[in-house]
Amino acid sequence: MSGEGARTTYVLVDGENIDATLGTSILGRRPLPEERPRWDRVLKFATDEWRQPAKGLFFLAAGAELPMSFIQALTALGYTPIPLSGGPNDKVVDIAIQRTLAAIRERAADVMLLSHDGDFLPQLADLCDGRRVGLVGFREFRNAGFTALAERGLEFFDLEYDVGAFKTSLKRIRVIPIQEFEPADFL
Repeated sequence: MSGEGARTTYVLVDGENIDATLGTSILGRRPLPEERPRWDRVLKFATDEWRQPAKGLFFLAAGAELPMSFIQALTALGYTPIPLSGGPNDKVVDIAIQRTLAAIRERAADVMLLSHDGDFLPQLADLCDGRRVGLVGFREFRNAGFTALAERGLEFFDLEYDVGAFKTSLKRIRVIPIQEFEPADFL
């Protein structure tokens, strides 16, 4: 690995995957603006959790026009927006994230990936070489293939419960560790 200066955590956001999982699998509809993750909380979590600077890269598919208000908001929050285009069947976000994960392997850096997509398994496996590697999302929707990487050091973080990225509870159905069970939540 090469690189100089303080170690960095790269926070790679598969924006479409997180949004689709939130909308389709959790809410059953398109999320309202107030139901979307607070992206600044994600960067703060990464910085605090691993006690080093975090650099956010937000990947999104863009059509002919840029969603400028969203791009400006991401930039103001400290992210580098990466709008991508390609052919109608190109998974441009996945391709770009795969290439970025491969490039990170050449740096003295750590990575947190926000996605549930198993397309990143080979690249994350390559990064489990002693550096810190995290997968952030909704634990019940992550690809099962990631579980095997836990023994190689992959850490798992829940976007709602660990990161605290939402203003209100999403009311997800999940297995609740007894020490976290609060009857008032159900009454």
